Amino acid sequence: MTVVIDRTRAEGRDKGPASAAEKARRRGDSGGGLYKPRTPIYPKHVRGRWRSLKWGLMVATLAIYYITPWIRWDRPGALPDQAVLVDFEGRRFYMFGLQFWPQEVYFITGLLVMAALALFLASSLFGRLWCGYACPQTIWTDLFLQVERMFEGDRNARMRRDAAPWSLDKLWRKAGKHLVWLGIAFGTGGAWIFYFHDAPTVLVQFWAGQAPATAYVFCALLTFTTYVFAGTLREQVCTYMCPWPRIQGALIDQDTLQVTYRIDRGEPRGPHKKGASWEGRGGCIDCDQCVVVCPMGIDIRDGAQLECINCGLCADACDEMMDRIDRPRGLIGYDTDKAVAARAAGQPAVYRLVRPRTLVYAGALVLVSGLMFWGLAHRQAFDVHVLRDRNPIAVRLADGSVRNGYTLKIANRSFADADARIAFSGPAGAILKTPAEPAADHVRARIETNTLRAVRVFVTLPEQTGAETSLPVAFTVTLPEGVMTVKSTFITDPGARP
Repeated sequence: MTVVIDRTRAEGRDKGPASAAEKARRRGDSGGGLYKPRTPIYPKHVRGRWRSLKWGLMVATLAIYYITPWIRWDRPGALPDQAVLVDFEGRRFYMFGLQFWPQEVYFITGLLVMAALALFLASSLFGRLWCGYACPQTIWTDLFLQVERMFEGDRNARMRRDAAPWSLDKLWRKAGKHLVWLGIAFGTGGAWIFYFHDAPTVLVQFWAGQAPATAYVFCALLTFTTYVFAGTLREQVCTYMCPWPRIQGALIDQDTLQVTYRIDRGEPRGPHKKGASWEGRGGCIDCDQCVVVCPMGIDIRDGAQLECINCGLCADACDEMMDRIDRPRGLIGYDTDKAVAARAAGQPAVYRLVRPRTLVYAGALVLVSGLMFWGLAHRQAFDVHVLRDRNPIAVRLADGSVRNGYTLKIANRSFADADARIAFSGPAGAILKTPAEPAADHVRARIETNTLRAVRVFVTLPEQTGAETSLPVAFTVTLPEGVMTVKSTFITDPGARP
């Protein structure tokens, strides 16, 4: 069976006042200007399984975003009790039972690498699934569109109202819509600052005018960008501002599942009258419902396009129309280019989820994830570093002995205070002491939770007759988590070069 696609029919019939402009936009007509002007898109509301899935994910993701800063997590002492907090002032990042110090930024880097690899894998398997269902731009645009429908009605009502002259009814509907948009945008910016300050505290300070200046700046910035991106720019953000549509071309292939028009079932297309035979024609009746519901304003029947975000709304619209004309669903759905071509040629469709590129992405994701979990599992609550004095590197005392100074930096990343026992091992006769305490075989120090304490110690060695100017030594620090040994050196000649 050979399927011939009549591209002249793909543009459909006139469907209202915006249809001609939509067709011109799809043809790429720019009107003679330097830049192609934006044609307003009026997506029609549609019901179906993919629309329901988008509603569910929108509610879930927005709930996570707005509720997370208010979750409490019990921590000892004066530590913050916010479950997720980026504490720039305290130089800590808290995530439930974990806390990360600036020196552990590699964990954040690993998390970002994992997210990127997961996105690569999902794109190679299912195309722009992230863009269609979970991207913040998509989530907030869907929310803003729903508010727009509440005030101005669905597609046809909005187009008629925009084409009509200004009236009191049009004014209050437009004003109400924009006020709600601003409220949502302000809530978005307000929720963002809660991740960087204690949420209940900064909420009170914000309205009292006592919050940090950065809180007001970032709240205003997020309010502005949310309002403009989701309310005005919408599909232009995805098409012109986001780099992902260009990157995805290197990630997908003919075996990637994407929202696809099944030409083997749809062509040749054309209007259909009730009771007429379906013999010799395809199932597409050229109703253009797949076009009018698309938030990007494209025609999926033209094939894979950069603008398509794989949201599946065109599939819902097509399934609804197929039910009306008593034809099988699935004329538009998630499929692969290779499967569609195979069925068009009369061959069985073959789906290959496991292929070299998916194996590479999955393997890299498993590797990075394994390293991250291993690092977290073996992450030590305490860390010890020894810094030997560099100026002076050594001091010769009146009795001929030589003294070296050391600073032990002990980090306590646990949620409890700890006692550290510091011992010294080195040449025979070496004496350990602190500036405030006499010589002893060990030194004790209290390390408070979530702090880095510098413990200053001196090591004195009787005058040496050998020729060595540098001797190996070690400090043994006994902590609740175990014993840690850190090596260093002892300089026997004050005049030696470090």
